[in-house]
Amino acid sequence: MVKEIVLDDTLIKINRYELKKVNDLYLISVVFNVTSEEYHDIAVLLYKGTFEVKVPGQGFSFKGSIHQYSTSITNLYEKGQVGEYRLSLLEVQN
Repeated sequence: MVKEIVLDDTLIKINRYELKKVNDLYLISVVFNVTSEEYHDIAVLLYKGTFEVKVPGQGFSFKGSIHQYSTSITNLYEKGQVGEYRLSLLEVQN
């Protein structure tokens, strides 16, 4: 079971993981929690849109871009809040 992914150099602990192939390209979907303390760093990271994606539990990596993204809460500036993020990353063809 995959418990974490790495986007660029940022380790993200995940709650759910799914891997599919779409037109011979990797598509991973993950669900993870973000605390109000982590919010700024995660927001800046996701704003980049394209990442070196590593899936240590599966032993592979690829360059991927955000395919879908959503969050359960939009105001994580309040201390003590936790949001659930859903993120799908699609492999970018070289």
